[in-house]
Amino acid sequence: MANAKPLATLRSATGIPTGRLAVWWVLASEVVIFGGLLGTYIMHRLGHPEWAEAASHTQTWIGAINTFVLLTSSFTAVLAHQAAEKGNGKEAAKLLGFTILGALTFLVIKSFEWANEISHGYTITANTFWSFYYTAAGLHALHVIAGAIIMGVVAVDAYRGRELHRVELIGIYWHFVDVVWIFLFPLLYIAK
Repeated sequence: MANAKPLATLRSATGIPTGRLAVWWVLASEVVIFGGLLGTYIMHRLGHPEWAEAASHTQTWIGAINTFVLLTSSFTAVLAHQAAEKGNGKEAAKLLGFTILGALTFLVIKSFEWANEISHGYTITANTFWSFYYTAAGLHALHVIAGAIIMGVVAVDAYRGRELHRVELIGIYWHFVDVVWIFLFPLLYIAK
């Protein structure tokens, strides 16, 4: 009885495993949050051409490096999922470790970027563009932090050969975090 799985992980009225369905429901709510934020940003941006001047102070090359970092971390998450599907928990855990390293790299780069911007007076209260910028990028960074923490828990279990199906679940979440960045990068950095 000690190794029995909770009934909720075994049931599936929809034909979709419960954990996967739960992750997709969470992501649906996240789409509403980010969709509302980005939709509002786009409408304000279209109505305020002066935002182009404020946006010209974002550092596109830093955003591009962070895009590369996140896409690379998504690749290692895919490889971790493949290893988990083959039953190789230790390999999956190692690859999740690389994904976590990508998350931490993203956050360190973002910290230096924000410190530089703030030192030049581009703060959340500087104008409405910077308010949207820090809100959107900050909300995304919180999702990166949450993903890295959850990934760490999943990696520990995977290393022990337990709950390997969770590698796929955190991977789905991580890909969502990357997709959000794919929208943020052009909106905040490229569209000037």
